[in-house]
Amino acid sequence: MANPSFDGIFRLDPVGGKRLYIAVFVIVYGALRSGTTLLRLMMDMHPRLDCPGETDFLFDYLGFDEGGQGVIDADALGRNRIYQASPARLNPELQGEAAIRDMIEQLRQNPQARVVLMLHRGLEKALRLFPDTPVLHMLRDPRDVARSSIGMGWAGTVYHGAQHWIKTEREWDRVVAAHPQGNFTPLRYEDLITQPEVELERLAAAFGVPFDAAMLDYHQSSTYAPPDTSLVEQWKRKQTPHEVALVEGRLGAMLTDRGYVPSGHAPATPQGAERAALWLRDKQAVWKTRIGRYGVIDPVLVGLAKRLRIPPLGYAAQQRINRKTVKYLK
Repeated sequence: MANPSFDGIFRLDPVGGKRLYIAVFVIVYGALRSGTTLLRLMMDMHPRLDCPGETDFLFDYLGFDEGGQGVIDADALGRNRIYQASPARLNPELQGEAAIRDMIEQLRQNPQARVVLMLHRGLEKALRLFPDTPVLHMLRDPRDVARSSIGMGWAGTVYHGAQHWIKTEREWDRVVAAHPQGNFTPLRYEDLITQPEVELERLAAAFGVPFDAAMLDYHQSSTYAPPDTSLVEQWKRKQTPHEVALVEGRLGAMLTDRGYVPSGHAPATPQGAERAALWLRDKQAVWKTRIGRYGVIDPVLVGLAKRLRIPPLGYAAQQRINRKTVKYLK
């Protein structure tokens, strides 16, 4: 039932013409390194938007039984680093939709604010439970996302750095196909940077709140700088033509489907020795970063646990890694 102190989000019933209550929370969905953290900081300055941070953990451990009822893996959720740092705790007496609604309410700081969930995956699960939830789909040029992934230590080549963007956007395609009448709003990182006030006004309208100029003052209370147009289309300056060709070759039609203009270089697909060399360079770079941050033993234990399918083998090592990870995050 809707909170009577909160106006909620409504839409007209296409049959009866009545105002139907939809949700007291909304979702921002986009690939990692697409600007979702910047957007979260902006939204959190709004007095009627409550942004508790990344909330993928709400759906990461959600499954469905044969009857279609949601079931949460409480043990796995309890080991999640972001869950551990959040104020939300799973009520053992609740499951599925009720359990997740309860955790969302625990994340709420202002009872008059709309909670904004920041998701990079799991949108299919979220909308299976909450199909009418408004979703803002955030996009960034995947060529820039691929380059940024290297800086985070997630990839060693732009070819491999594009993979998580592709995975996120493939899920988005499935969501759109499954929810053709979904309450979806697009937002491009490039537009947010070049015309922030215009885009934030549009976002506020989509989320059912008035625009507040305080959203532009996020840099006064965070480590993030004001919008910098030099962050747009960095791939043109920082990638070689062949690197761009490799990324565009891997993206295929997804690049133009999202409205991004090809570079003009012929898309390239690595074969044979080049493909092997890229794979080796990627693995070397990723493992160099892991070992530099976490030492040798813990990453190896986590890797062995996955390969051998013995999860408990890596539990303690992953917790030690989690504690060290915090200082690398921005």
